[in-house]
Amino acid sequence: MDVNLVNLIEDFGSEDRCREYLEELRWPDGIDCPRCGGRVISRIKHRNQFDCDGCRYQFSVTAGTLFHDSHLPLWKWFLGVYLMCESKKGISSKQLERSLGVSYKTAWYLTHRIREAMGDRDEPLLSGTVEVDETWIGGEARGAGQGYPGNKVSIVGAIQRDGELRLKALRGKPTKDQLFKFIRENVAPDADAVFTDSSAAYLTLGREYHHESVNHGIREYVRGNVHTNTVESVWSLFKRAVAGSWHQISVKHLPAYLDEMEFRFNGRENPYLFRDTLLVLLHGEYLPYKKLTAKVEPAKG
Repeated sequence: MDVNLVNLIEDFGSEDRCREYLEELRWPDGIDCPRCGGRVISRIKHRNQFDCDGCRYQFSVTAGTLFHDSHLPLWKWFLGVYLMCESKKGISSKQLERSLGVSYKTAWYLTHRIREAMGDRDEPLLSGTVEVDETWIGGEARGAGQGYPGNKVSIVGAIQRDGELRLKALRGKPTKDQLFKFIRENVAPDADAVFTDSSAAYLTLGREYHHESVNHGIREYVRGNVHTNTVESVWSLFKRAVAGSWHQISVKHLPAYLDEMEFRFNGRENPYLFRDTLLVLLHGEYLPYKKLTAKVEPAKG
């Protein structure tokens, strides 16, 4: 279903219709018990729940999903999902707070639950012609000279031309081992080519891939088909999102924002992106607020 704001309101303006649609997405072949897999199910209409005749487990369509334990009306969930999917440069929790008429805490929790689902998916290896590059974000550089700004956070990205994007946050200046690990995890060994800049970290990449580079140090940005302009346009879009929408991103939550951008970018031509986002929410695991706010730093690498 190709969704715009008008038909979203027309089709999903009630809790009952939202719940019916989630049931259709979660159980396209008929309702089954999430505990025992039983197919003999009774509906408890006044509680919007089901009862398994086999194990007597009672459950709802949102049980065990990223919707679980939410007091937010489903139609507001649907609107929040739509706004995050359709905002090319992202949408802030403050904007969702105003748009949905909820508290900032509720809007913040909602956005992170949706990002959690966006990052929980299997991804094929990139093939064809792939560009790889790094950037960094963060505060003012201190004592770093012309080299790496030591108090910033690195991001490495790989993009298949006319294809998908992969992003990852790294702590500190990217090392050769980190970059090669990222490339191996995301780029097929038989990719046609991997293009980078002339950083020394990529010097031996040609042992594993057909590798070519451009030397930005001598103002070489394009040589025939060799360039990193595509991935650099991703950095431009991401930094505009940080400056214009998100404003501040903590080191802890940066991977989630990268997941959101990657998911939305890769679905840029998908007319069913709204539906597919609901599907990953239904199949994602419940994210407790305490886990989301725990002071745990991501592992390096």
